[in-house]
Amino acid sequence: MATVEIGVDDPNAEDVRELLRRHLEFARATTPPEDVHALEAHQLVDPGVTFYSYRRYGELLAVGALKQLDGRHAEIKSMHTAASARRSGVGRAMVEHLIGVARERGFGRVSLETGSTQAFAAARSLYAQAGFTPCGPFGDYPAGRGNTFMTRAL
Repeated sequence: MATVEIGVDDPNAEDVRELLRRHLEFARATTPPEDVHALEAHQLVDPGVTFYSYRRYGELLAVGALKQLDGRHAEIKSMHTAASARRSGVGRAMVEHLIGVARERGFGRVSLETGSTQAFAAARSLYAQAGFTPCGPFGDYPAGRGNTFMTRAL
């Protein structure tokens, strides 16, 4: 296996399910219940969603997914970096990979929803550094006090 690999993965793989469980626990602990929109593993197995993992020497360090909203608009879902890999560039590599895939697929815009509390400040900063700017709710999202919506033209 390559030293670092970002590729399509199975959301039901044991180590992936564990990282997704931590992602959901974090979201539920830091966001009002009505504003938690993180997906369970079984929801990521959908024809409109492509799920990716970031692995170094086989160790799972991050996950992220790209969901097609329509022919020109995609959404980044389920971005999460293992605690041991935070502030190491892994999250940036994943978001850049997802942006690249969206561009290759011909999307004109990619958006995301993340938390608005202090616990999500690092995530919002990462997305802003990647060129995302605040926007209103998109897709089926309702406006909520615990959500921040961001978008980027491609």
